[in-house]
Amino acid sequence: MSDNQFVDQLVVPGDVVLDLSSMANQTIKLGGGLRQESDAISVTKAGKLRLSKPNKYWVESSQKRYVPSVEDSVLGIVVDSRSDNFIVDIKGPAVAFLPVLAFEGGTRRNIPKFEVGALLYVRVVKANPGMNPELSCTDASGKAAEFGPLKDGYMFECSTGLSRMLLRSPPCPILEAFGKKISFEVAVGLNGRVWVNAASPSTVIIVANAIMRSESLSVAQQKIMVEKLLQNLNIST
Repeated sequence: MSDNQFVDQLVVPGDVVLDLSSMANQTIKLGGGLRQESDAISVTKAGKLRLSKPNKYWVESSQKRYVPSVEDSVLGIVVDSRSDNFIVDIKGPAVAFLPVLAFEGGTRRNIPKFEVGALLYVRVVKANPGMNPELSCTDASGKAAEFGPLKDGYMFECSTGLSRMLLRSPPCPILEAFGKKISFEVAVGLNGRVWVNAASPSTVIIVANAIMRSESLSVAQQKIMVEKLLQNLNIST
């Protein structure tokens, strides 16, 4: 079995897509839609097998429901707070816990305060079946990096497949084309949430609408759409 013969192909539950015995010197990371049984990696949901080099595999499907996976960056909404945790909705099967100390330099003296409804960019650090996921507002080295509260702007929901498309490298054509002409911020959660912010509300609306419409378009169609939208903003392409 070639290690990569299934990459970018449609797979269904039960397909064995990787044989770890033939990959002895490699460390493999598994994302959503895959599980390990001995040396066999098998599929648990239908979709396309994806590979993020060097070695993270997952099954991508355009679904509304999000299945948390460790190291996913997600957009969460605070729904409640406790003495030790913020309770956060990440569009998964269960709410997630964000420990009050899971922030850069977090101590009992400087616990952040978030209102119900606050939008946070967070990282999944624990995702065990049957348990509430655990989140963090730091990267693996304990730094805040890009994580934390997202203020102002506009958040919308999309499929998890679109989220992954937006985060792919090389950059998504929509974000790349807009980024060359206008100034805006974007945060993409792998849980099917996207946040856009810009100085002008009209820019926010145009970028958000373009992202939402892009999933069904080819790369060429995406570029044509951006050109037309930029013309509406009176920005030459």
